[in-house]
Amino acid sequence: MKPQDIEDLKQLIDFLKANQVAEFDLDRGDLKVRLKFEQAGGSVANLNDLSRLLASAPPSVAQAASTAAAPAAAVPVDENAGLHIVKSPIVGTFYSSPSPGAASFVAPGDRVEKGQVICIVEAMKLMNEIESDAAGQVVKCFVTNGQPIEFGQPLFSLR
Repeated sequence: MKPQDIEDLKQLIDFLKANQVAEFDLDRGDLKVRLKFEQAGGSVANLNDLSRLLASAPPSVAQAASTAAAPAAAVPVDENAGLHIVKSPIVGTFYSSPSPGAASFVAPGDRVEKGQVICIVEAMKLMNEIESDAAGQVVKCFVTNGQPIEFGQPLFSLR
């Protein structure tokens, strides 16, 4: 068991204590973890005991609990929060410019208007101009020139 796994489990226990969670169930494959306690003062002691036990437990005993709890303790930060994502309306091959060697339709930092052509997607030998569905500033391009793309795949983020 890695020290990070034990630390993640301790963070999960601290979170449960701080938010006075009465029950916690985690079922991941063949591993099941269930914490259930009363809201009275005894529940905090039970979580403290669990935290202390996990800290002193041999790696083989604590590994199962922390392996399942570690992903639950991590709170992902969405770097695209608040941004508009332009997604592909069709399956095909992404092209950032109208022809090889030509300048890209848009680049990060460029300002685009709704309806402006931002790329081309080739599908079945047809070149389809993809227009922006919102106005804003291009923050990031998620695909590279010549890359195969799927329906609904993010192409650009706009602010």
